[in-house]
Amino acid sequence: MHDRRHFITLLGATLAPLSLRGAEKDAAAKLRWTDATAMHLEGRGWEGQERLRHYDRLPAKAEKTVRKVVWDLSRHSTGMAVRFRTDAREIHVRYSLMSSRLAMPHMPATSVSGIDLYARDAKGTWRWVAVTKPAAQTVNARLIEGMEPGEREYMAYLPLYNGVEKLEIGVPSAARFTALPAREKPVVFYGTSITHGASASRPGMTHVAILGRRLDRPVMNLGFSGNGRMEMEIADLMTELDPAVFVIDCLPNIARAREVTERTEPLVRRLRAARPDTPIILIEDRSYAHSWVHERSRRRSELTRAALRATYDKLVASGVKHLHYLEGGNLLGSDGDATTDGSHPNDLGFTRQADAIEPVLRKALS
Repeated sequence: MHDRRHFITLLGATLAPLSLRGAEKDAAAKLRWTDATAMHLEGRGWEGQERLRHYDRLPAKAEKTVRKVVWDLSRHSTGMAVRFRTDAREIHVRYSLMSSRLAMPHMPATSVSGIDLYARDAKGTWRWVAVTKPAAQTVNARLIEGMEPGEREYMAYLPLYNGVEKLEIGVPSAARFTALPAREKPVVFYGTSITHGASASRPGMTHVAILGRRLDRPVMNLGFSGNGRMEMEIADLMTELDPAVFVIDCLPNIARAREVTERTEPLVRRLRAARPDTPIILIEDRSYAHSWVHERSRRRSELTRAALRATYDKLVASGVKHLHYLEGGNLLGSDGDATTDGSHPNDLGFTRQADAIEPVLRKALS
C-alpha cells in the first residue's frame, strides 16, 4: 500500500507540470487575434499608393528614386503605431521581423525590434504599460496581464531599427476590442539617425514619439540613419504629404557648411511650392557631448549652424512665410549625460530634445 501511494504521489508530481502546460495552451486558444493590417497604421504616409510591404515607410515607387541605403532604411517601421480600445486585462502580441539582427551595440532588442505599449490613464495622459523583449525573429508574447479593470485607449509603437512582416494583437475572447481610426494631420519629421531613434531604449522613447504623445497628434518619422541629407528625392516625396508641420533636422548628417547652404534653400522652396501654408521648422545640430574638450566637433557644429541660420534669414527676407527656427546648443543639455556615445541621445537626451522642440512646434501648430 505504501508503495502504491508513493507511486500515485510521483505520478501526480509528474502530471502537474503537464496539466499546467495544457492550461496555458487552453488560455492561449481562447485569445482573439486582430491582424494589424485591418487597423489604421499611424505614422505611415502615401496612403493609397502601392507599397512592397505593409509596414514600409515609403511607397514602392521610391525604390527607383532614392538611394539604395535610404530605401533599405525606409523598411524599418520606426514611428509607426496602431491604436485601439479594449477592456482586456491582458494583452498579447505576435509578430515576425524582417531581420534577424534584433539589437545593436548601442541599442537593446527592446528598441531595435520591440513592440512598445502605452495607454491613456483616467486623466487622458499617455502612460507606459509594457514592451516586448525579443529573443528571436518571431515573437509571441504576453505584453501584460493582471491589469486593473476598465476600458482604455492603447497605442502600440512598432520597432525602430527592424522591419515588420506581420503583426497581430491578442486579447481574451470575452474582451471588447476596437481598432481606432485615423486622427488629424501628422507632424512629419525628416532627419538622421537621431530622428530614426538611435539610441532610445524603447520605440516610445524617441523625441518624435514623445512629442506625439505630448501634443496628442500623429507623427511621421522620416529619419534615415546616417542619411538625412536634405535630398531632393525625399523632398519630392514629401510634397505628396499634407502634414500639419514639416520638421527638418538633417544637420547631424551634413558635415560641411557649404553643403548646408546648397541643400537647405532648395528643400524649403520645394516644400513651400507644394504646401504654401504648411509650417516648416529648421533645427540646428545638437552639440556633441565631448565638444567642450574636442575642438573639431565644436567647430563643425558652429559652422553648420551659422550656415543654416544664414539660409533661414535669407529665406525669410525673400518672403518665405511660416518658417520657424530652433537653435541646437541646448537640445541635449550641457552636462554631457544625455548621449550613449557622445552623438546619439539616450532616453534623457530624447526627453530633453522633446523639451526643446515642443515650444517651437506648438507655436508652428498654432
